[in-house]
Amino acid sequence: MSENEKRRFKATIDGKDYVLVGNGTVDHMQAVTDLLNEQLNQLKEAMPSSTEEQRAILIAFNAISKQFDVQKAAHNSKEGL
Repeated sequence: MSENEKRRFKATIDGKDYVLVGNGTVDHMQAVTDLLNEQLNQLKEAMPSSTEEQRAILIAFNAISKQFDVQKAAHNSKEGL
């Protein structure tokens, strides 16, 4: 299977089964699944009355925020800053 071919990956996230499709390796997809479950568990402990939707939105917000940071750092390194 080439690097650009999409793969199906079965994941259990927050106790629910999902089939994900992407270019990542099995190791990559499992690492992402593990980190997501870890973050969900941390949010459950920190905010026990939060809903699944609230936790999902907070994790998505944090992921996008980190993506912006990475893009900004890459942009700044291209400019020699």
